[in-house]
Amino acid sequence: MLVPPVPRREAGAAGRRWLALLPLLLLLLARPAGALLEGLYCGKRDCYEVLGVSRTASKAEIARAYRQLARRYHPDRYRPEPGDEGLGRTLQSAEEAFLLVATAYETLKDEDTRKDYDYLLDHPEEYYSHYYHYYSRRLAPKVDVRVVILVSVCAISVFQFFSWWNSYNKAISYLATVPKYRIQATEIAKQQGLLKKAKEKGRNKKSKEEIRDEEENIIKNIIKSKIDIKGGYQKPQIRDLLLFQIILAPFHLCSYIVWYCRWIYNFNIKGKEYGEEERLYIIRKSMKMSESQFDSLEDHQKENFLKRELWIKENYEVYKQEQEEELKKKLANDPRWKRYRRWMKNEGPGRLTFVDD
Repeated sequence: MLVPPVPRREAGAAGRRWLALLPLLLLLLARPAGALLEGLYCGKRDCYEVLGVSRTASKAEIARAYRQLARRYHPDRYRPEPGDEGLGRTLQSAEEAFLLVATAYETLKDEDTRKDYDYLLDHPEEYYSHYYHYYSRRLAPKVDVRVVILVSVCAISVFQFFSWWNSYNKAISYLATVPKYRIQATEIAKQQGLLKKAKEKGRNKKSKEEIRDEEENIIKNIIKSKIDIKGGYQKPQIRDLLLFQIILAPFHLCSYIVWYCRWIYNFNIKGKEYGEEERLYIIRKSMKMSESQFDSLEDHQKENFLKRELWIKENYEVYKQEQEEELKKKLANDPRWKRYRRWMKNEGPGRLTFVDD
């Protein structure tokens, strides 16, 4: 199939059109190479020229020039002078001049910002780099991030401490109402003569309510000293706070590495039998319980786990299946669960009903 040749005149016109568009494409791809960019620092004005100093001026010279110009163009003190041209011809232009002088001083008084500005003057072609350095320094937080993190961690730690103390006191108050623990604490208080002392001290000076409150505090203190609460309501420890956990993180990491290496060496390489602590650890991991959750279990439960050898995977699978069957039986005998199953069968969301009028 033959393709008709393109006339030479049309080809030349198309080439000229592409050549005419080439400068426009280059203009779109390339950014302005001028050193002074609108929106950065002093805009199209040179900050050194605004203050009337050279690029080699010291901080003292820059500060002196700024104070002179600030006094001259301050809106509250401004008086037009015969030599004012450009900046400061009117009150409005004096305000603009004052802001420009302040911007120039803010740019040149800081060493890092002045270096960025000098780099802009020396390398005007790096358009995007100038914008990045300008806005990254301008939008950077004024306070050290490390200080913010430290204050935040301390605040969280303080909140943790008081929250844990509140939970611990609630647990003690609840245990003081349980007859089992209250009777034991009262017997101990009577044996030590603490209740008699409270009554003797309060016979002439305190009311019955005050004596009752003092006896209640004595019982709670005995419960605190005798009982060992584990889990979420245990007595708060300083080492459990977030601040101390972060400080001790390297120590905990090294301890874990040493513990893991010993585990591999003793049980995987040498083939030693697991001790009681190691067996309970494997059982806890199989049950997917945290250390505090597992510690909150009763001792007889842990003894039952060890008796059934639940650290062995096959035994744990049998135990898990038994627990699931037991849970199903409990739910089957629960009246509320029966009502729920009847409702799901008769009127649940999976049922469609059509009413004929």
